[in-house]
Amino acid sequence: MAANEASNTATAKTGNRPRPVVGTVKNNDILDIEITEQDEALFGFEDHSEQGAQGGTQPTNAEEYAEDEANSQGSNLDVSQTIPDVVFRAYDIRGIAGSQVSNELAYKVGQSVASEALDDGENTLIIARDARLSSPELTEYLIRGVLSTGCDVLNIGTVPTPLMYFATEVLDTCSSGIIVTASHNPADHNGFKIVINGKCRSEEDIKAIRGRILKGEIYRGTGTEHRHDIVPQYIDTIFSDVALAGEISIVVDAANAVAGTVAPQLFEELGCQVTPLYCDLDGSFPNHSPDPSVEANLQDLIKAVQDAGADMGVAFDGDGDRLAVVTPKGKIIWPDRLLMLYARDIVSRNPGADVVFDVKSTRHLNKCITEVGGRPVMWKTGHSPMKAKMQETGALLGGEFSGHIFIKDRWYGFDDGLYAAARLIEIVSLQGQSLDDLCEELPQSVATPEIRVPVSEDKKFALIESLRASGNFADAKITCIDGLRADFSKGWGLVRASNTSAAITLRFEADTPDFLHKLKALFVREIRKIDNTINIDWK
Repeated sequence: MAANEASNTATAKTGNRPRPVVGTVKNNDILDIEITEQDEALFGFEDHSEQGAQGGTQPTNAEEYAEDEANSQGSNLDVSQTIPDVVFRAYDIRGIAGSQVSNELAYKVGQSVASEALDDGENTLIIARDARLSSPELTEYLIRGVLSTGCDVLNIGTVPTPLMYFATEVLDTCSSGIIVTASHNPADHNGFKIVINGKCRSEEDIKAIRGRILKGEIYRGTGTEHRHDIVPQYIDTIFSDVALAGEISIVVDAANAVAGTVAPQLFEELGCQVTPLYCDLDGSFPNHSPDPSVEANLQDLIKAVQDAGADMGVAFDGDGDRLAVVTPKGKIIWPDRLLMLYARDIVSRNPGADVVFDVKSTRHLNKCITEVGGRPVMWKTGHSPMKAKMQETGALLGGEFSGHIFIKDRWYGFDDGLYAAARLIEIVSLQGQSLDDLCEELPQSVATPEIRVPVSEDKKFALIESLRASGNFADAKITCIDGLRADFSKGWGLVRASNTSAAITLRFEADTPDFLHKLKALFVREIRKIDNTINIDWK
């Protein structure tokens, strides 16, 4: 059904809303290095961290579950066992499909989020999903849960997360939605990203979703499901915004994930010569994991770009909100350096604009943003806190090292890997230089990718707190807005707890390879003092 028809249905319900019914550090290359007195002086030491919802019929088991759940309303069953706290994370709900993110959880999340939306005056939720194998069934249960509250559903099918965000911005129906996705996580994971009244959920908001479920503060009613194809409007809007000065050849790696449903068509419409790579959907991700922040996952793209003689290669994560870029010479432009290119373009036309970046980003961003007349703002990692900071500051640009790029200039400010790629293509075409040449103009340094170290959920935050309390980083400038970042005159290191998986993450940047090596050794030494069972692989 068209969006305006769904909107009319929702409007008719405003005055008749249903009421709630309460019911071991190991590394041969690092650990054999002694930090000498000369090294300690260097650090500054003194002597003393499309299918599923849109395809097929409604499964009978989802209908039966909805009926059984409704009939059991008011029972004293403890649902906390099937609503595990561990999946309610800082930015979204995410875990292993089946054992942690179950059909029952999907149904309950649908009920809880819909009830929250109804409280906020929203009568329709936009529902979407990614291409994971578990997404179709989870989406069916999610939709049943939403409908059971009396909230309507506008099902936009199998699309990247940015298209769900886009729909909440441009459709009259509503400004709230849920997408079933686990983003860049492995194929056996799944979860939910949530927007209510145009805002992503904070950590407290995510916890409140579980709290509402446990308290039984759920609306009751009968909603209606409608369907809408948002892809044409999304492509047309970008086509009207982005102008290329000439044909650009690109290779598009979608990792067999949901970006493959939109990206090739979008870039062809813009006038690019497109070579698709892994753009057919396969939720098992057979070619490589859908995480473009991992260098190994970009090797096929590098080869394809060089084989095709393309002007660039672009890679997207499992739900299309993150971007990685490869140059014609096969170099990876990590997103924090990519942000410098966007800043030069956007801030130069908007003097005084704020640019927000996360704690994992290069220290060169400060100088780059300042030189073009902007104000650099370092903030926490994560798409939700980044968006909140951008709204707070009115920033026109934001970015994370993981590949989330937020553009408010001519766009809506949400993280959108596809739109960010389109804007980069525009920059390259208008500058008349190769991407390699543009990157050569940027400040150079020696840096690591993001290093992920497995640490259990119950230990990772405690480890960071201990480092903050007792870590010895001499005269470094310490930043603790997210983990622990130690900035020295010749480089910096970071350790933080991941908010999306059982891990800590580290990153380092330095003026020279030697100082980079010493930074790693310093952080290993401090981590060893707290927990010598954590295994760190620097590869």
